[in-house]
Amino acid sequence: MLEIRLNQPGDLELREMEPLRSPGEEEIRLQTIYGGICGSDLSLFQGRLHHATYPLRPGHEILGKIVEAGKEVGYDIGTRVVILPNTFCGECDFCLQGRTNLCRHKRSLGVNADGGFAEEWILPGRYVLPIPDNLPDEKEVLIEPFAVVVHAFNKVNITEGTAVLIVGCGNEGMLATCLADHLGADVTAVDLKPSKREWVSRLGRVRAAKPEEIDEETFDVVIEAAGTKLSVEQSIQHVAPGGAMVMIGMTQEANIPVMQMVRQEWTLYGSIIYNYPDDYLKSIQYLRDERFKVDEVVSEILPFSQAEKAYEKAMSGEYGKILLDFRGS
Repeated sequence: MLEIRLNQPGDLELREMEPLRSPGEEEIRLQTIYGGICGSDLSLFQGRLHHATYPLRPGHEILGKIVEAGKEVGYDIGTRVVILPNTFCGECDFCLQGRTNLCRHKRSLGVNADGGFAEEWILPGRYVLPIPDNLPDEKEVLIEPFAVVVHAFNKVNITEGTAVLIVGCGNEGMLATCLADHLGADVTAVDLKPSKREWVSRLGRVRAAKPEEIDEETFDVVIEAAGTKLSVEQSIQHVAPGGAMVMIGMTQEANIPVMQMVRQEWTLYGSIIYNYPDDYLKSIQYLRDERFKVDEVVSEILPFSQAEKAYEKAMSGEYGKILLDFRGS
């Protein structure tokens, strides 16, 4: 069995794994089908995640098939699943409130614990969700990153005609654009990169613009998905009076104009990952809807043996979602 290993920032290798043990009573052995590369994978590769540990096996956007299961796991062999990469204890105050995304003992697979970029691997059965048979693999692997967007959109009211600004057209920005368009919003998406603007313009009835092209325009809802100090500070200036901004990008700090925020009655939301299983199930519901168009989000699928090439493409910022194919090795 082969796995992708990140020994330290910038040092990615394909190597043979240690032989896998049999899964415990509450564990499964998962055969990976697809793995998605996202922004946090790239930050991990660049050494920009302060809570990461090295060496480790990256990968947290995983679609797979159960090939072995412990006797306490209620899933059949052959069941196709997506994983929940952010663990939760189920016992702390946040977990007991149903806010598993804020679990005080959370660990993140592929960041500070081994992830899923391997042909087969073992994980607790509680962290997988079976998926319907009528979804293609290329949509199913989007369930986890799309749940991040679904969770963020739960905080605001977006309906027909809502003016929505998406700032940053990376993977999450593209998925946010798709959902806002699906909900009937008037969507403007901005990014510094011409290739990103061109890509996002394919996602629906979307106006793709340079940041300077929206100048003094304001919007009912702003989704900040770029995650830089400058993008946060600029984004808030585009919130209409009484409007809201949801921040799913992450930067260490930014300057917020408090007096302007008070006078304009802006609402600012931070949004981290998702609540499980509700946001996963809602993601699946959207993805099963033939009217919900996300086909353009995935731009390329490469065999996992070409992981270095896949990372290079993803880091260039010239592509949409890059998938690694773990089948047929």
